[in-house]
Amino acid sequence: MASTLTQRAQLAKFCTSRDWSKAIRILDSLLSQSCVIQDICNRAYCYSQLELHKHVIKDCDKALQLDPTLLQAYILKGRAYSALGRKDDAVLVWEQGYEHAVRQSTDLKQLLELEELLTAVKKSTTASSDKEAVSKTEPTNSGKSSETSNTRTVSSLGSEPSGDSREVLQVESKPNEISYIPNGSSKKDSVEDSKSFHMGQNGNHEKPQNGTCNVSIDIGARSEARNRTSDNHKSDLIPKICLIPSKSSEIPDMPSEASNDTKGNKKFSVTRISKAKSINVDFRLSRGIAQVNEGQYARAISIFDQILREDPTYPEALIGRGTAYAFKRELDSAIADFTKAIQSNPSAGEAWKRRGQARAALGESSEAITDLTKSLEFEPDSADILHERGIVNFKLKDFFAAIEDLSACVKLDKDNKSAYTYLGLALSSVGEYKKAEEAHMKAIQIDEKFVEAWGHLAQLYQDLANSTRALECLKQVLQIDTRFAKGYHLRGLLLHATGDHRNAIKDLTMGLSIESSNIECLYLRASCHHAVGEYKEAVKDYDAALDLELDSMDKFVLQCLAFYQKEIALYTSAKVNSEFCWFDIDGDVDPLFKEYWCKRLHPKNVCEKVFRQPPLRKAKLKKQDLTLTKPKIALLLAADRIGKTIQYHCTGFLPNRRQHRMAGLAAIEIAQKVSKIWRSLQSEWRFSTKNTSKSGRRARRKERIIIPSPNKNGAGCSTSSNSETSTSSALEEKPSGQSIFSWLHLYSMAVKWRQISEPCDPVVWVNRLSEEFNSGFGSHTPLILGQARVPRYYPHFQRTLDVAKTVVKDNRFVYNKADGTIDLSKGGKLEEFLKAESCADLYKVVGEDFWLATWCNSTAYAGKRLEGTRITLVKTGERGFDFAIRTPCSPARWDDFDAEMTSSWEALCNAYCGETYGSNDFGTLENVREAILRMTYYWYNFMPLSRGSAVVGFSVMLGLLLAANMEFTGSIPEGRQVDWDAIMSLDPNSFMDSVKSWLYPSLKVTPTLKDIPDVASTLETIGSVVAALSSYNAS
Repeated sequence: MASTLTQRAQLAKFCTSRDWSKAIRILDSLLSQSCVIQDICNRAYCYSQLELHKHVIKDCDKALQLDPTLLQAYILKGRAYSALGRKDDAVLVWEQGYEHAVRQSTDLKQLLELEELLTAVKKSTTASSDKEAVSKTEPTNSGKSSETSNTRTVSSLGSEPSGDSREVLQVESKPNEISYIPNGSSKKDSVEDSKSFHMGQNGNHEKPQNGTCNVSIDIGARSEARNRTSDNHKSDLIPKICLIPSKSSEIPDMPSEASNDTKGNKKFSVTRISKAKSINVDFRLSRGIAQVNEGQYARAISIFDQILREDPTYPEALIGRGTAYAFKRELDSAIADFTKAIQSNPSAGEAWKRRGQARAALGESSEAITDLTKSLEFEPDSADILHERGIVNFKLKDFFAAIEDLSACVKLDKDNKSAYTYLGLALSSVGEYKKAEEAHMKAIQIDEKFVEAWGHLAQLYQDLANSTRALECLKQVLQIDTRFAKGYHLRGLLLHATGDHRNAIKDLTMGLSIESSNIECLYLRASCHHAVGEYKEAVKDYDAALDLELDSMDKFVLQCLAFYQKEIALYTSAKVNSEFCWFDIDGDVDPLFKEYWCKRLHPKNVCEKVFRQPPLRKAKLKKQDLTLTKPKIALLLAADRIGKTIQYHCTGFLPNRRQHRMAGLAAIEIAQKVSKIWRSLQSEWRFSTKNTSKSGRRARRKERIIIPSPNKNGAGCSTSSNSETSTSSALEEKPSGQSIFSWLHLYSMAVKWRQISEPCDPVVWVNRLSEEFNSGFGSHTPLILGQARVPRYYPHFQRTLDVAKTVVKDNRFVYNKADGTIDLSKGGKLEEFLKAESCADLYKVVGEDFWLATWCNSTAYAGKRLEGTRITLVKTGERGFDFAIRTPCSPARWDDFDAEMTSSWEALCNAYCGETYGSNDFGTLENVREAILRMTYYWYNFMPLSRGSAVVGFSVMLGLLLAANMEFTGSIPEGRQVDWDAIMSLDPNSFMDSVKSWLYPSLKVTPTLKDIPDVASTLETIGSVVAALSSYNAS
């Protein structure tokens, strides 16, 4: 009690001497002990004397939440709105207060004051234009607070500005962006205010249109009691000081709009009150803030320096100077000042907030979270701080925390479009797509021209494989801002993903005309030129990307990829007039090069150790145009019809006409090649049958398919420094110079098509990757990354979890990182593992990162289990886990699957090349279909490619069915991914049963193949193949 009385005595003293900042500090302290409504109003009055009108509004709102009939709060809040030039809001507030005053009639003086205020403002709105003109020409004091001259403020430091989308769409942390949103901003203004300041990616200041920007700084700590009712019974015992005069004449006039004259500033005049040093300090502090708001940062720093020379620990001056430093991008100096302010006054919530914002801008996200969390202790209901912390949490990939913060923010600030669009991003990251769409739409409802929300909504629709709606959103983006380079990049990405490379080039070129050094546009345009056979343009763009100076690791990765893909472009261009069979990346390209390419490593070692491609040869640089002939038209129509059946109707899988055509052409070529081989084998079978009838014995026919062996030692243009035999040729040499056609050769045909259709995807055989093959390098398919649910694969989470439980129930152990076993058979761990429903549950049982291996029951060797895929769980951060399937390709595993695939291929040839050969009877072909599905099952579990195994496996399956006179005319059911069906099946029969249900009804028995032109003779060269894949939307 004594301490409280002492503080109130000091409060009275500071108010008498007009030392409003120190008075605010006392009130902060009192309010942290007990939430007294009168103290909130007193603090609002002190803020009004310093012309910090937004803080006045905030305190009045707090007071009115506790007592909606408090007339003092309505009067002060209305005056603050009026001072900010928001006359309509002022009238609305005063009218609300007047209604309460009329109903209760307990304070007639305040009722009359409200009536006078309303009357005065209504008269001013009906005044003649001449009088308005005269009022606008009245001179104003140079010391007028900038809050009265400009209602725009700047947004929170460290967050992407909500009014400029050029960096917001990057999502990743951009430490070079600074902005501010004052804690005092009202709900209505918080979003509009955030438009006014943005620091571009090169550190250039983009000032508001009117040339000024406001920053409000809390004078002292602004705390709010968490126990608003617990101390209410004590309030009558505590002497109260009412700083608000009971007569309207005793309240300094708060001028409105442009006539916001300087009665308040005159009150701070040093000449009139020369003995009051505190008033001089407050006046200079107010001037310093005004200079910051006007963008005069050097002048502001000079003013704050003067204050700090007299008192080096003055927290308000330190906060002000730190803010000015932050705007100048001197973030270390800003953080130092905020730190000193905190040391001087640990209750200075504004200093904690500002330091958190500055740390976020520097990329010190964890430290920023700590500071912003501390600042929330002083302002638990600050939408501004919740917004800022939500964005930092999003950048830290703590999506659940971001959702919590941003959801709380939009409840407090329903018009914060930036918070809504970040909320949408966080929700989509955790798989809440419907809620994410609603959040983005809410941001658009608030501001129809908010390009960030349109762009993020487009990305959401792209993730959901809705290209039509994504394109509509991007059209809106570019209608709003035709010079928005990021919009062209996003649409280029979408067009590229749907196989429309030529139109993607047009958009990317437009984006580069706006931002010539945009590496994302350069890299993607190079990739598109590369894919359509425009190698000169591709190399030029790759070189331009390599020459850029970059500022982030993500961009550096693109630069590394540009190096590798330039080499592949040079390799392909050198072979453009050769037959397609000579396109052999796996045989011609150095294993070390491929390994670094797949792993996106720095190419320094590659440059030193492998043979580099020669430059482009002008004689071969001709445009890859497709001259349409009847055979080509017939072939492409058939390829499009067959290829479209590969489409997965699942989240994340956009229809891609280029990939459809690729798969169709691959399937047809495979069918034509296999058909010839089977014809030869059938002749062999008939010959052996005749011999059997003579001798009475029938020898078992072995799969010995003889084809000519091309000379792989031609000069060519090799990236490899050695002359090893190619895996993609997959030919075992016989002494006669002929070779055996194996399953490797069969699948390599599809691999070549996948490689050339999208040349910037590193699709290679894993056993051809340097030494990585021996260490078990293989595919990695994540379902969850941290807290993010991967759109394509998370739908398989429950199924993967069930398989993991099945494996653990059988094995009773899992493996740790060091490949040691972790016994789960004791202490009830096995039972708890089987009850687990989430990654957190699994980790809690095991207690560390772990993996387990599924199995595939062998058909070739009864009772043998092959190692399937590995289900892995790795903890990341406090609340995140990486949950994935990893398929290693070690030499031992390769040998096992090689034997299984060889056996499956032989079984298929035996099934078709006997009495079944040429049959058009569906029932007769049952054994053939099962043999095809069995081999497909083992391929998917084998996963011998760095990527692309899914489409290669399905394309080969389509080709084998065609070769056996069966064409798949249906579509894969919605939500089904055939490779996952195989991987999650421990036995080939269960996989076959699951596929038969939808595959068999859509199989048409027909000799389609004989009517389709031969692929090898119709598309004779690599150039013609590239042109065939690129003929869509050709100009």
